[in-house]
Amino acid sequence: MGVKPIELLETDRQQLQRLIKKSADWRESNRAETILMLADGYTVKETAEKQRLTREAIRERRRKWLKTGFASLPDKPRSGAPIKLTDEHRNQLKSWIEAEPLTARALLNRLEKTFSVQVGNTTLRTELKRLGYVWKRTGYSLKKHEAGPTNKSFCREQASTEQ
Repeated sequence: MGVKPIELLETDRQQLQRLIKKSADWRESNRAETILMLADGYTVKETAEKQRLTREAIRERRRKWLKTGFASLPDKPRSGAPIKLTDEHRNQLKSWIEAEPLTARALLNRLEKTFSVQVGNTTLRTELKRLGYVWKRTGYSLKKHEAGPTNKSFCREQASTEQ
C-alpha cells in the first residue's frame, strides 16, 4: 500500500508553487516540487521516477516535511573552517589599500606582522572581492619616466598623428 497523500492548506500550496518558480536555489525548488507531487496524490515511486531520485530520498523529504514543514526545504548550514579574518582585519585591509596600492604578498605580510594572522592568497582575494575590490594586473610601471611615455599603444598613436 502507498503512503497517505500529504494534506496542504491552500496558502501552503501557493507558497510551494511560488518557491518552485522563484527560488534562487534549485535544490529548494526541487524539494518543494516533491512535496506538491506527494500532496497531489502521486506515489513515492511515481515521484521518484519523475524527479529521477531514489524512493528513499522521496521518503526522507516527506518525513522532514511532516516534521518541520517549510523549514525542511532550504539547505542546512554546512560545516567548514572558521573564518580567519575579523571585521578589524577587514577594516585594516581597507585602510592599507586606500593608502597605497599593494600586492597580495605585501598585504599578507602586513596581516601576519600586525595581527599574527596567516591566511592564504585565495582567502585574501576572496575577502577583498567581498569588500568590493578588484584585482588587476598592472601593465605599466607607475614610476615617472623623464624620457617620455613608455606605453606602446600611446607611442603608435603619436606616430600615426605626426605623419
